[in-house]
Order: sequence, then C-alpha cells, then structure tokens
Amino acid sequence: MGFDRKIIITGGAGLVGQNLIQRLTTRGYERIVAIDKHPRNSATLARLNSHVEVIEADLAKPGNWEATFAGAETLVLNHAQISALEEKPFLDNNIRATEHVISAALRHAVPNVVHISSSVVHSLARDFYTESKKQQEDLALNSGLSVCVLRPTLMFGWFDRKHLGWLSRFMARAPVFPVPGDGRYFRQPLFVGDFCDIVIACIEKPMPGKCFNISGQEKIDYIDLIKAVKAATKVRTPVVCIPYRLFWLLLKAYALVDKNPPFTASQLEALVIPEEFEIIDWPKIFGVRPTPLPEALRRTFQDPTYSNVALEF
Repeated sequence: MGFDRKIIITGGAGLVGQNLIQRLTTRGYERIVAIDKHPRNSATLARLNSHVEVIEADLAKPGNWEATFAGAETLVLNHAQISALEEKPFLDNNIRATEHVISAALRHAVPNVVHISSSVVHSLARDFYTESKKQQEDLALNSGLSVCVLRPTLMFGWFDRKHLGWLSRFMARAPVFPVPGDGRYFRQPLFVGDFCDIVIACIEKPMPGKCFNISGQEKIDYIDLIKAVKAATKVRTPVVCIPYRLFWLLLKAYALVDKNPPFTASQLEALVIPEEFEIIDWPKIFGVRPTPLPEALRRTFQDPTYSNVALEF
C-alpha cells in the first residue's frame, strides 16, 4: 500500500485538509506534510496531529517551504481563497500561490498531483472566486505535472468554518435564522468525509489527466438543508424567510463593519442561481460508499471529538 509514501497537502489546515489528514492517519499513512498560512488553524492541526509535519507559510511568497517537496510522491493541491470582499486575496492565494506550488513540484519532480478544484468552474456565477478557481485549474492542467482534477460541490463536515459549520453556529446563538426569499434554491451538498475518501483513492491509484465532477448524490433545497441542520444540531431557533433584497442589503451593511465576513453578497448571488451539477457514479469509480445526508449531518454535528473544533476565518 505504501503507507510510508510522502504526501504534501497545501491548504492543510482548512476544511478538506484537516479531514483528509484525519482519514490518512487512520489508514496508517505516516509521512504527511501540511502547509497552511493561517496561524491559529495550523496550530489546531498540529495539536490534533502531533505526528504530522505542519508548516506555517504563505504560498504566495517563495520560501523555505519549497524544499519540503523533495521526495514527495503525491501533492494534494488544495489551497484556495473562498471568500473576500476584494480581488487581491483571490489573485494571491488562488493564482500566485498555485504558480509557486507548481514550480516547486516541477523542480522536485513530484509524480502525482491531485488538484482540488471546484464545481464553480462550470457555474453561471461570475465573481472573484469563480474566475480565480477557473484560472487555478488551468494552471494545474497545463503545468506539465501528472494531475488528476476533482471538482466538488458545496462541502460540509468537521472543521467547516464557513458554509454549514458557520450557519449551524449562527443558528445556535441567534433568536431567528433568516433564509433569503423562499429558500427554494437547489443544492447538492457533499460530505467532506466521502470526498476525502475519493482523494485517498486518487493517491493510492493515480488517475493522470482525468477530471471528475464530484457532486453530492442527494438533491435538496436550501431551506430544507437548513432544517436538516437544525434537526441534527437539536436547536430550536425558528427558520424565517425574509425578502431576498433585504437579505442582500443586510450582507452589504455587515461587510462595512467586518472586512472578512463569513458570507458575502456575491455568495448570496451565487446561491440563488438555478443550476444543477453533473452527478457521476463516483461511488463505483472510486469505490467509495456515499454517506446518506442525515447520517453525514449527525456525524458532522454530534461527534464527541471533532464537532466542537471550530476553525477561524
């Protein structure tokens, strides 16, 4: 199986990175290097995984972190800027950082790369995140490296600092939970545990040159997903629909006082776009059992060890 193979994970202290490392170590992998620029989240990763080499570094800047690529057999190219109010963080973290990571991987001849892209590369949305993720994927595919691309939809699970994780924490402390419009926005949520098993399958059996759209197998409207989160967390906060325009204005106002908000007006605009992403038979392709949504939500919000570990923005 090669459990002594060296694996480098960029963006290692985020949602996918933290979950992937938990699953890799459970399977017996011993040589894992995680690189992330967030000090507190990197410290959390190191605290939970004392056997993992955690490097705190900004990949948008050349540095000593590049030397760790020597001897690596797999690179999981996972770093990404997900939200921000300005374009610069997306250019720095999705484009420049990727150029530097690819340069290091080429210099050290890393034989297998798994790039964590996003379903947004096929989205109708037009925002800084979507455009920079498209460029990031192009950089990976045209790098000259042996790359497999995975494009997940909205993910949730342990260590979710944005998305459903943040929404669940907001729900627990707010008097009401607001939903924009009627909430009938089609979603295909993907359990990060299932996605990490797919990544591991690509580590153990490389699929160079392949691109896979990894969508959640179950379809659900946003408001019903919120109600399912409410049931899993066992909170009693009422779910209330408010006009879309009012919701948008509230997000704009909040952005005036918080320069790094967990949810932005542009993300709201993307949320309500009526689009459906391809569902392939990834359970058969990768040999991964899809976790039913109610079970995945219970694991996410009721696990005694990891459910209460909250990452910072």
